[in-house]
Amino acid sequence: MSKPHKSITAQDVADYAGVSRAVVSRALSDNGSIAPETKAKVIAAARALGYQVNFLAQGLNRKRSQLIGVVVARIKDPFRSSLLEGLIHTIQRRGYQALVTEVGSEKDLESTLRQFTQFRVSGVIVTSGQPPAALVDECVQFKIPVVGINRHLDIPAVDFVCSDNQQGAALATAQLLESGCHSFAWLNCQSSTWAGIQRGVAFEQTLARARHAPKSLKRIIADQDGYDGGEAAALAFDLSQGLPDGIFCANAQLACGFLDGMRQRGFDAPKDFHLIGFDNTPQTAQYSYRLTTLNQDIPALCSEVLNCLESRNKSPNQAARLITVPVSLVLRHTSPDIHLG
Repeated sequence: MSKPHKSITAQDVADYAGVSRAVVSRALSDNGSIAPETKAKVIAAARALGYQVNFLAQGLNRKRSQLIGVVVARIKDPFRSSLLEGLIHTIQRRGYQALVTEVGSEKDLESTLRQFTQFRVSGVIVTSGQPPAALVDECVQFKIPVVGINRHLDIPAVDFVCSDNQQGAALATAQLLESGCHSFAWLNCQSSTWAGIQRGVAFEQTLARARHAPKSLKRIIADQDGYDGGEAAALAFDLSQGLPDGIFCANAQLACGFLDGMRQRGFDAPKDFHLIGFDNTPQTAQYSYRLTTLNQDIPALCSEVLNCLESRNKSPNQAARLITVPVSLVLRHTSPDIHLG
């Protein structure tokens, strides 16, 4: 009968390297001064024994772990999955590990944040949902910074990093006007995110400031978000007063669904209307869509989020910040580059 596998401990590494347990802790956690040759000897011993650092236990001992909690929802959404991938990459590149939890409700978010405080995470990133104020206060009490992405709430000591929705709306408006559009529509869903709402408000305001401002803006509200919502909105659209020739959408999935729905009714872009989405997801570049869209700079978003976490770890009492990240217009078939003729 084989003997049960023995877990390698930090003391085993210390004995192998001929140093104390405290020296092993300093060498593997970068916590405290240690001679380079001693550190190299400890690392070599750890590798030889196959020792894995228990970051969670290490964090509990130091009152802070190397974990960063990430809250996500609707992870199947192409943009959200791309954002999560970017966050995980950036978190690991900065020397942390991601603790990812998917939530489906505000109640889930509350229980998740409470678990994160118990794990003594080094920070919390919220990509979905409104963090309850009491839970945020608890995070602040434990000196755990909280950062929200593509949302903005008036919560003290909580930073928010958002794509520049005003800039996006201005770029979309300029493209549609320069393309000769005269009637406009805004497509969103009933259960819109904060970012989606902001894009619609910015689009309406930008159109109103235009030199030859349109008399009205048609609002198309889909019953649900995503591709299915956009397709259903197109199939149900009342054509009795004509089809707007410049349509801006809250996100790429709605736009792709709307395009396919209109194709089923005999209309297509850019022949019958111009269509611009938001979120440069992989689907938008496919030949069947070639959607003109606003690109969110995911690497820049993720970098700013980690910057906020790290700076608030150092200065937890600084004022809350709203950081906007520039977006760019990606011109494709549904509203082509007019300068290329």
